[in-house]
Amino acid sequence: MGDATRVDFAELAPELNRFLGQAAYLQLGYFETLTRLIRATPDLDEKGALTEAAGAALSKHTGIVEVIRAQGDDPTEVMLPFREHLDAFRRKTIGARPRETLLSVYITAGMLDDFYLALASSYGSTGERVAEILSEDDATGEIVRILTETIEGDAEWRSLLSMWARRLVGDTLLVARQALRTERLAEDEERVEPVYTELMGAHARRMDAMGLAA
Repeated sequence: MGDATRVDFAELAPELNRFLGQAAYLQLGYFETLTRLIRATPDLDEKGALTEAAGAALSKHTGIVEVIRAQGDDPTEVMLPFREHLDAFRRKTIGARPRETLLSVYITAGMLDDFYLALASSYGSTGERVAEILSEDDATGEIVRILTETIEGDAEWRSLLSMWARRLVGDTLLVARQALRTERLAEDEERVEPVYTELMGAHARRMDAMGLAA
């Protein structure tokens, strides 16, 4: 995201521990979901791909937890206020089929990592460290391959996953919106709009890479 957007966005950024707690817990949620998919997948090649993605999510979680500890805070206490809300989001975005859940992780993690990267510039050197963590390789290349092969092999899957992805976008943007300073949101709606536009642009590129319509 551009620097101008980040500067305008900074005044809506939540207090630091709210930012860190949510960012850390989201990564833990991705790790948990991917771990469940590993157990449910009989194919060894897919297990390997999912294991790499789960490891990347856990690495990001651990990195942000270390940042929280460096602030002198207890990571559990910092994450706890967001557990119920983010667990509800994760339950809502788990699909009826493993492929839908896999797409959920790819889409929601991609959008929210972008969102928290935009917020990170509001927190000085601490934000720079979190941005470095969130920018680490997420090992999703193989996930894209698995989903692409699924879509190319069955036209029905293309339709199902396109519809599922459209549903995911609304729920994911709501999580992003609720992370901001809600008391400022009504008067600063125009300031947030460019951020949403860039999130949707990146989302469209991810969908295009799989041959799905955004």
